[in-house]
Amino acid sequence: MLKPTYPYYLANEAQQPNTDLEVTDKYTGKVATRVALADAKAIDAGIAAAVAAQEPLRDFRPYQRQAVLEHCVKRFRERYDELAMALCIEAGKPIKDARGEVTRLIDTFKVAAEESVRIDGEVINLEISARAKGYRGFTKRVPIGPCSFISPFNFPLNLAAHKVAPALAVGVPFVLKPASRTPIGAIIMGEVMAETDLPKGTFSILPAHRDGADLFTTDERFKLLSFTGSPSVGWDLKARAGKKKVVLELGGNAACIVDSDQGDRLDFVVERVIFGAFYQSGQSCISVQRILVQEDIYDRFRDAFVASVKKLVSGDPKDEKTFIGPMIDEKEAKRLDDWIQEAVKGGAKILCGGKRTGAMLEATVLENTDPKAKVSCMEAFGTVALIQKYKTFEEAAHLVNNSDFGLQAGVFTYDVRKVMRAWDELDVGGVVIGDVPSFRVDNMPYGGVKDSGLGREGIRYAIEDMTEIRLMVMRDP
Repeated sequence: MLKPTYPYYLANEAQQPNTDLEVTDKYTGKVATRVALADAKAIDAGIAAAVAAQEPLRDFRPYQRQAVLEHCVKRFRERYDELAMALCIEAGKPIKDARGEVTRLIDTFKVAAEESVRIDGEVINLEISARAKGYRGFTKRVPIGPCSFISPFNFPLNLAAHKVAPALAVGVPFVLKPASRTPIGAIIMGEVMAETDLPKGTFSILPAHRDGADLFTTDERFKLLSFTGSPSVGWDLKARAGKKKVVLELGGNAACIVDSDQGDRLDFVVERVIFGAFYQSGQSCISVQRILVQEDIYDRFRDAFVASVKKLVSGDPKDEKTFIGPMIDEKEAKRLDDWIQEAVKGGAKILCGGKRTGAMLEATVLENTDPKAKVSCMEAFGTVALIQKYKTFEEAAHLVNNSDFGLQAGVFTYDVRKVMRAWDELDVGGVVIGDVPSFRVDNMPYGGVKDSGLGREGIRYAIEDMTEIRLMVMRDP
């Protein structure tokens, strides 16, 4: 279970100036613990400490950074059950999903440990004409400087890890603002990092309310802002970020195409699409929201899919049998319930689900939804999936691209021509063949286009954003 109170971390040190932030058990709605809440003064101190840490971090060698990351991996393994239960309570994440996220946390830090000792440069041939005779070029990557990180509630451990782990690998100091509704995982991460010999000021982990955290965006001492969260907030932060580099991992309304040649393994496809649509109550930016099924197998797929969805167990996320837990709060559940009812008024048919009790919303499947309905064209971020038929693959590709978002798409087909066409034409950051768009491994480049964001995460790709290329030109004597 959770401790009664938790500190925040300022310049590597635990501090408990207050217990002002209440963190609730998302299933019961009761206060589960209280956390120190940072004010503008603490955030300013964290930024100043990060600036001061740049020089000592410059002398903190790659093998030392690797040792810090390896220590984190070891301690996360030792605290596996504690981390999983914290996720289950603070995020309402079904315990099996929570364990999966802790596993990914460990994977992310493992990959960062490997990458920390291979941040290399290159030799450039400059002798492209006679005037450059005798000149040689060399590049290396150097840390960009203090970084501002803002992480979301839905993956409180792993999405914070995708900022923290590459920062440790590179040697950039940072200040992290975890989501105020789910700060515990990040605080435990800070507790583990505080056990190491990182230079003072390398990290601060400061839970804060959004309206009191403006310095994370506007302060010019930060050289990079990395934000994961909703599109409306993300684009607003970018507009106010000034000269700093900005990386945005935002929302989606991911589509999954099921080709007619999948009739021989429909059970497998149904199983994967159900996972993609409803794991952790659909609160993932790559959750399957739109299911596009070729008309020749549409009826078979729809009937099998709906029958399987009806069998999903909803309830207490601490129960091993639970697949659908609560949404993050009742307000979000009501918002999505309203979207579903709006779609029904516009002609959509509820094939299953559609009922809400507090923060619990049944796994819901809609058919014949107007493409302009909010639940179709916006990010649902909850327990709903839309199913529709298509005739040709060209039509399906058009339906995928007919979206303001472009994070990932899934394609179930055996046809290599359709595979290549999907890779060439789908306007998304990633195309997953033979599986759902909800698939992610933590070393792959991950990010989107259009309203889904800017830049890529995945350790090596995040390292590129957290470093600058520095050139040296040498003339032969």
